[in-house]
Amino acid sequence: MDESLPQGTTTAPQKGTVTQRAIDQIKAMIGEGRLEPGARLPTERDLASQLGISRSSMREAIRALTVLGVLEARHGSGIYVTQLEAGDLLETFGVVADLSRGPGLVELLEVRRILESTATALAAARITADQLAEVEKHLTAMNATDDPEEILSHDLAFHRAIGVAAGNDTMAAILEGLSSRTFRARVWRGYQEEGAFERTRREHAAIHRALVARDPEAARAAAAAHVGEVEQWLRTQLQP
Repeated sequence: MDESLPQGTTTAPQKGTVTQRAIDQIKAMIGEGRLEPGARLPTERDLASQLGISRSSMREAIRALTVLGVLEARHGSGIYVTQLEAGDLLETFGVVADLSRGPGLVELLEVRRILESTATALAAARITADQLAEVEKHLTAMNATDDPEEILSHDLAFHRAIGVAAGNDTMAAILEGLSSRTFRARVWRGYQEEGAFERTRREHAAIHRALVARDPEAARAAAAAHVGEVEQWLRTQLQP
């Protein structure tokens, strides 16, 4: 594209607007294979003419899809469809997790409990020796320190490794987005104050044992119990 995209942020277009319709049409072109991952878009002028909308509406549609990770602007080259990797397209989950508070955060934890237990069950069936070693590494590191920051880092890596071992990139990306570092830091501080480190270490160890045994149902139950404890802790925190 000859024209560079305007700088600055943009608000989400309202449903039913010309901009939203342009977004839907571009997404349809991608979904139907008329624009493949990595393909260069026609110029802004040509695309606006092709879809029968104004260039300003097309510009806003492109900006919105760029923010969502569907398109990317390459300086001096044009606008391209991204590779449409799940991790890029689902980054907005992280924003939701970071900004949610109160009952909304409890709802996110309910979703995470369902997905985490499913992912852990899949991992128990699919995990490789190298992936299991990665999980063990972070479990050992968590058990070797009482520093909340170190525990937090290895806790995130522990669950991330399990998500990868599940073999479902989309599920792993959603779980990554739901695993807000800000919220987890709050949980670990709360656990430290309540002396609950040993309990959560036992929960992680139970997950690990199920993975070693390659027992999907035990893994599912252990992961559900672990996230369920966090969920219950948060509900207690929210009580007046």
